[in-house]
Amino acid sequence: MVKDTNGRDKNDDTDLDWDDDYIASDFTRRQTLDMFAAGGLMAALAPLIGGLSSPAFASADDEVVKIGYLPITDATALLVAHGMGYFEEEGLKADRPTLIRGWSPLVEGFVSNKFNLVHFLKPIPVWMRYNNKIPVKLMAWAHTNGSALVVGGHTDITDFSQLGGKQVAVPFWYSMHNIVLQYALRKSGVTPVIKAEGEALAPNECNLQILPPPEMPASLASRKIDAFIVAEPFNAMGELKAGGRVLRFTGDIWKNHPCCVICMHEQATSEKQEWTQKVMNAVVKAQIYASQNKAEAARLMSKDGEGYLPMPAPIVERAMTLYQDDSGYIDTGAIKHAESWGNGRIDFQPWPYPSATRLIVEEMNNTVVGGDTTFLKGLDPQFVADDLVEYSYVKNALEKFPEWKNDPSVNPGDPFNREEILEL
Repeated sequence: MVKDTNGRDKNDDTDLDWDDDYIASDFTRRQTLDMFAAGGLMAALAPLIGGLSSPAFASADDEVVKIGYLPITDATALLVAHGMGYFEEEGLKADRPTLIRGWSPLVEGFVSNKFNLVHFLKPIPVWMRYNNKIPVKLMAWAHTNGSALVVGGHTDITDFSQLGGKQVAVPFWYSMHNIVLQYALRKSGVTPVIKAEGEALAPNECNLQILPPPEMPASLASRKIDAFIVAEPFNAMGELKAGGRVLRFTGDIWKNHPCCVICMHEQATSEKQEWTQKVMNAVVKAQIYASQNKAEAARLMSKDGEGYLPMPAPIVERAMTLYQDDSGYIDTGAIKHAESWGNGRIDFQPWPYPSATRLIVEEMNNTVVGGDTTFLKGLDPQFVADDLVEYSYVKNALEKFPEWKNDPSVNPGDPFNREEILEL
């Protein structure tokens, strides 16, 4: 039997060899990832930062758009804007986006000014700005929905209440995935915990651990974990290549929730206003295109298209399009609000609703994470909604491209406000 670098059979029909390079690269970052997730970001980045006035936060002398992204569909708006030439249409020069293999190195690249346009899991900029004093600005939502909890085929789990005594992977402590998962666990009578390997679990305790997204399908297939919750297309990969099945889509728990958001340096938003507006125009146009042409956007991003993502087109297309019709997800209970909610597997709506930001800050206080969470105490949700988010540029872009109101999640009569619905 021939083994690969991760100890798997090279002839294993799970066919996960495509991610070996990502796993190997992420493994070298594991200590950094754990430290970042535990709240040690400032210490790790002190040589780069040296205080808020450091040139590390300065805008680039040129005005080239420099994108950093993870190989997930959360990056769709950035990748489509580049692939469709929307930055050039706005008169901007844009380098080919740089694929990064973990959240911690993406944060590092952003702080060191290697990138001036990125997507982050929405709780990450909250943690960056208020725990680590990094002047990041949330510019728009990158997408809505687009994540799921996938359980292993070796388990008989059919409900969140059965996750007691199980091992579940999340991509980052400060993630929508961790927030939604722990909400569902608590509602189901299960206590989320973070325990060391080998430490005993009570029957009602679900142990959480961090894994980079590319490691999750392989870890599920090898039964190192019982389930994972992550962005697409790793859920589709888990279904097709790791014997997993979707227990529940997160967008069916929190209706049209934000997941990743578009972020920029605060200095750029104040000093390069015309440039910033052009960037946001391109991003919003890309989201409208992706919303209306999900299959085409999937193929463009896949390795069969422009190659931004390392997965073949059928996997990315499944992650972007397969939801209600002929999917079987309604029968299995992965979707429980199909008729009443009407959302997709992943959707694209750029407006950063303040109500969602407020709810995220509130839920972060209820979520178990590694590291010091002192910064969350006394953090006013309305203050965060007003201070973290820069609304003007995305609103200008939405007014330039009013087609965004055609998204089913938007109320045309009151498009800039909504009520948050969180329901298991």
